[in-house]
Amino acid sequence: MTDVEKGIAREKETVETMIGMYCRGNHGSKDGLCPGCAELRDYAFARIDRCPIREHKVKCAKCEVHCYSPEMRERIRTVMRYSGPRMMLHPVMAFRHMMS
Repeated sequence: MTDVEKGIAREKETVETMIGMYCRGNHGSKDGLCPGCAELRDYAFARIDRCPIREHKVKCAKCEVHCYSPEMRERIRTVMRYSGPRMMLHPVMAFRHMMS
């Protein structure tokens, strides 16, 4: 696995963790994601997979390309605002996310 592939896999893991935290905290989901959060995760994964600057990937918030639709962009921002402070439950993942 190349460094780019490792970074993409790590980004997907982080996004999925954050969406899971949000879903459990806001929708009461215990086993997996609710349909709306699963849709957001699938959308985020598709955007990560199709990233036009994949070889020089930065966090989406720092990206100049903005490939999320306005609605999905607001939804992922809401998830990040909720989950970001709670990421200390996953200190290694939080550190990696902050450093990328």
